[in-house]
Amino acid sequence: MRVDQFIPAFHHGDAIGDSGLHLKEFLCSQGFSSEIYCLDRDKGLEKKSVLYADYPQPGPEDVNILHFALPSPLSKAFIEIPGRKILIHHNITPPEFFSGFSEEMVRISEAGRREFESLVPHVDLALADSEYNRQELSQCGFSNTAVFPLFVDLSKYERPHNRFVHDLFRDDRTNILFVGRIVPNKKIENLIKVLFYYKKFISPLVRLIVIGKTESLPSYYQSLVRLADEFYLKPEEICFTGHIPDEEMYALYRASDVFLSMSEHEGFGLPFIESMVFDLPVMAFNCTAVPYTLDGAGILFNTRQVDRVSELVDIVVRDQNLRKKVINGQRERLKRFDPENRERLFLRFIEDLTG
Repeated sequence: MRVDQFIPAFHHGDAIGDSGLHLKEFLCSQGFSSEIYCLDRDKGLEKKSVLYADYPQPGPEDVNILHFALPSPLSKAFIEIPGRKILIHHNITPPEFFSGFSEEMVRISEAGRREFESLVPHVDLALADSEYNRQELSQCGFSNTAVFPLFVDLSKYERPHNRFVHDLFRDDRTNILFVGRIVPNKKIENLIKVLFYYKKFISPLVRLIVIGKTESLPSYYQSLVRLADEFYLKPEEICFTGHIPDEEMYALYRASDVFLSMSEHEGFGLPFIESMVFDLPVMAFNCTAVPYTLDGAGILFNTRQVDRVSELVDIVVRDQNLRKKVINGQRERLKRFDPENRERLFLRFIEDLTG
């Protein structure tokens, strides 16, 4: 029996792509024939995937899995092929976040929502990588739903970090870290406001580090640059790294004092898990999938007031007893984030579907 996955765009370092690759390797280890089919892929992934143009006709007993995050021609193809069908929902950023920055992204988001809803009658099992996303599946009309969190290879974070980068940033400044796409729902402008307040009223020795592709939405990124200029923030106080190699990202996790997210829409939030791996205290605005991913770990807050958030950051940075409690809680959360549990869970899904 074949168990194949459809991932429209297969990228290095992408949470969906990495999770799909882990799932493929696990399925092959269990004796299934399994492949990843995609429309587009990064260089170096040719041996780990097949272009959809070469997708063979499946049999009625085969299982086909669509990872859905954006509209693509694979959705229509997925509807039309025979066999059993599983949807894995990774969430669509609501269009209102893109308004004023990109009308094209507004249209893509709206089209994605319509395409997502069109899948309802054609899916045997709808999975979500968070409880928040599962609730969205139910609200849209999917009847057979369950939570299936992302596969995360925790062992990859054991690789050596870049010591030069670590030492460069491990100076006298308090490092506030954020990792994620530079897009409006992440509310990076609020992080800049926290930085400004912290610098003016708490300590001038502070730095905001933002790791993520700056070309994801250029108009939004430029608005952040302008805001930083309006606050007279210097290059040594705010650092947009762009996309960087893993060993540099690991170094910045290790060099930071707190991970701060004021994002207002998260489908899962992989950087929260990564921060836990590096014993970096997580502080996050309480919304969407964030409380489910943290699952009792880290520090959730319900305010957007930058003064309160800034003062809380300082408490977490300075209070060593509190830091220790937060880190211990995050370590307990990681114990529940076991890839083997997900593998056993997925086998049960396949068995129930093909029973």
